[in-house]
Amino acid sequence: MIKDSSKKIKLLKLRELLQQESDSITPITTEGLINMLSEANIITDRITLRRDIEALREYGIPVKETRIGHQKAYYLEEKSFSIAELKILMDAVQAASFIPRDKTMEIVDKIADMGGSRRKDILDHNIICFNTRKHSNASIYETIDILEKAVRNKVQASFIYYDLNENKEKIYRKEKRRYVVNPSALIFYEDNYYLMTYSEKYDGVTNYRVDRMEDVEVSEKPVCQKAILDDDDLAEYTKQAFKMYNGRVENVSLEFEESVLNAVYDKFGEGTPVIRVGKNRLVAGVSVQVSPTFMGWIFQFGKKMKILSPEGLEEEYKERAKEILKIYNTEGES
Repeated sequence: MIKDSSKKIKLLKLRELLQQESDSITPITTEGLINMLSEANIITDRITLRRDIEALREYGIPVKETRIGHQKAYYLEEKSFSIAELKILMDAVQAASFIPRDKTMEIVDKIADMGGSRRKDILDHNIICFNTRKHSNASIYETIDILEKAVRNKVQASFIYYDLNENKEKIYRKEKRRYVVNPSALIFYEDNYYLMTYSEKYDGVTNYRVDRMEDVEVSEKPVCQKAILDDDDLAEYTKQAFKMYNGRVENVSLEFEESVLNAVYDKFGEGTPVIRVGKNRLVAGVSVQVSPTFMGWIFQFGKKMKILSPEGLEEEYKERAKEILKIYNTEGES
């Protein structure tokens, strides 16, 4: 019994070493594995090691064999993350505003550990804290977990919703009465999580910032049928609503300078149809939800972009620009 237990421990340690210390670029030689096991107080020899590797393979663990000089070497071929992939995950966590600062470093450290001891030091030296807009809602993990269950089980959820004033104090909406919603999906967009819901009262979709929720609960009551979206419906909605937020849907034709093309691709996707109409002028057709956010996005480009159609939207944009000018033209007047 003791002998069987020791063999299992040895196999587990061998797998751990291969998993953490090896890959196709840096396999470990037979001698290297024997020395590593010895440091863990596990004594073995070349023949026994060979048998142990065969045992791992019989259990379905994909141990690969190669050669380094005259020695056999081994590595574990698993779908593990590469250094670059782990770095991307770490940067994404650091960039996400909804994750509080103390939790950010906790998650980053866990991601680094996924690279094994050989990779952790490399990853640690690549940590760059570049997001200074971290939110303070420490219950965000619990909130996401609860809402994910509501979406998965297609049941209603409720919560208290708040904004922050200039002193960073919570100002509760609806005098702190609970919102009861029909969840459709959790959506991550521009560093924040949103709960997409269907409102029976307004017969439309409403989005809520997850980091602005408190005291989230799941109901046993099923969501309404319109809250249940298939993948195509969900993709189309997020493309429209989360690119420009709420508003009426319009097919818009935009003319812009070539220097703005990357910004158009960033906002609407690289599949956006674009045609050239001049040496330095392009036209793109996009579908958006018209809103102040959309108008502001266009306004940032000044003379470099203009609305071609629909005509009504062009006039609406002009009127909005005139209203802004009035604020500055009337400053100083009594």
